[in-house]
Amino acid sequence: MMKLEGGFIQNLGRVYGIYTLGFLGFVILMAILEQAGVPARYIGYMFVGFTIAIYALIGVLSRTMQSNEYYVAGRQVPAVFNGMATAADWMSGASFIAMAGGIYLKGYPYMAFLVGWTGGYVLVASLLAPYLRKFGCYTVPDFIGTRYGGNLARLCAVIILVVASFTYVTAQITGTGIVASRALDIPFEVGVWFGLAGILVCSMLGGMKAVTWTQVAQYIVLIIAYLLPVFWMSNKLDYGLIPQFAQFDAVLRVQELEALHQVGELKPSAEAAAQAKGLAALSVGINDASDTLMAKWKFFTLVLCMMAGTASLPHVLMRYFTTPSVKAARQSVGWSLVFIFLLYFTAPALATFTKLSILDPNLATGIIGKSIADANALDWVKNWSSVGFVKIIDGNGDGILQINEFFMKGDIVVLATPEIAGLPYVISGLVAAGGLAAAMSTADGLLLAIANALSHDLYYKIIDPKADTKTRLVVARMLLLVVGAAAAYVASAKLTGILGAVAWAFCFANSGLFFPLVLGVWWKRANRAGAVAGMIGGFGAGAWYLYMVQFGGMTPWLGLDGLRFGMIGMPVSLALMVIVSLMTEEPDEETQKMVDAIRVPKGDTVTNA
Repeated sequence: MMKLEGGFIQNLGRVYGIYTLGFLGFVILMAILEQAGVPARYIGYMFVGFTIAIYALIGVLSRTMQSNEYYVAGRQVPAVFNGMATAADWMSGASFIAMAGGIYLKGYPYMAFLVGWTGGYVLVASLLAPYLRKFGCYTVPDFIGTRYGGNLARLCAVIILVVASFTYVTAQITGTGIVASRALDIPFEVGVWFGLAGILVCSMLGGMKAVTWTQVAQYIVLIIAYLLPVFWMSNKLDYGLIPQFAQFDAVLRVQELEALHQVGELKPSAEAAAQAKGLAALSVGINDASDTLMAKWKFFTLVLCMMAGTASLPHVLMRYFTTPSVKAARQSVGWSLVFIFLLYFTAPALATFTKLSILDPNLATGIIGKSIADANALDWVKNWSSVGFVKIIDGNGDGILQINEFFMKGDIVVLATPEIAGLPYVISGLVAAGGLAAAMSTADGLLLAIANALSHDLYYKIIDPKADTKTRLVVARMLLLVVGAAAAYVASAKLTGILGAVAWAFCFANSGLFFPLVLGVWWKRANRAGAVAGMIGGFGAGAWYLYMVQFGGMTPWLGLDGLRFGMIGMPVSLALMVIVSLMTEEPDEETQKMVDAIRVPKGDTVTNA
């Protein structure tokens, strides 16, 4: 295989078609080996090893010393494949690993993540992506610094980018640690470093060019891994060929079983909850009163935070800097939604069939109501208990497993589903490879966003404007190592779950960047002083509120908990930006003409990064 250059771009369909067939062939080979008696452990090793080796090969073949290729993949990624890469970049460990788990444990309220994340792409398409591509920047702080002028605005954007992206990347490395700990039978704290090594191999040598083509490959793996078990379970349980529609009958059955097992009424004992610290009880909080005004308010505010966060995340917006034209950037957003939809439309079905497999006493897989000894003897219970993600506690001493005696971490629901449903182990290996692909693809983009901002916007634009390309790329690669190692260290401390960390990242981003980005495109009067005030004030207010609610003992205002602190930061950012901009001198005529120019669909890019 030749180095990825011009001929590769012209033959993308053929190359990735062959790759897909090859991967499916590998899955079939693993199934044959399982039937031949090869131990499950070795099949897991081969799945993880094979996929990481492919990603690493693509990363090495995509190596470059050209700044245009390293930062924006040479701006030659076709819309369809950029949409696929964006979907992989977007469908992180939160989407693949944790989202269905959240729906499994909490039900309706966690659908807000689906609605918000999908709706965010409407904002990206209509408000930002085409215009940032027309601007011609390399990074989000590059746009902020050039649009508003001055190093202070650029520095504020860099700081917000680093905090939001670092928070997000720790969640992805947590995901790689969970997958590696189960698939390779190693401690979670070791698994995060294993995952980091794979992430760095994919991105370090080729930057955005390498990340783009590995993300396309990773999307193919993760979507096959996510869809196949759900289709299999739907048909195995006789609910129909298309699980996305068949799930509605399954939901009715789950509701009957929840009432039977007293879900939402029966609470774990204090002693059992203490023993299962960090894990969630299926018996608590599932039947939230979705018809109450507060529940609707919390749903709406979480949707709003996720939408605005989607449109503010630098690693997502960076993907649209790589397309050949403004038109391609707009088309890219559409393709992104198509590829993301395939997974998001399936997540509720996966959560439903998994819950059904556990709750239904008529199924061989059902464990609630059976003896605790039999439940503890199940391979999947033993495997996940050994790494601390499942716990069964006989709280009342009767030897029968009640719903309030079963604890599980939501982050493992998707990964454990094939084992829970009694599917062949090859499906578990496939899902592990998919989860690893999802976490790695997003981590690649996030680490690159941080390193690029620090090397391009802080080092090159502020510290050493005379640095040559080689020096800039060396700095970027060193920063990848440092930031990645720091993220792995924080992830190993297990400070929060995957969904919690992701929600924080979204709120950090929307508190500080959403309005400076949107008004930078759509309001010529927005100026440097307003943008700086909006970024500092919004980000500061959001971060203060999170700290006070999460660690300071403050009662949340209007039900706005730590997942929703963007609802505090965004209004502050908007108010300060508008007021300060109107109170200070308007931007010069050249800047205002530049803002007009980026909203014209045709023509050359406005600036040259």
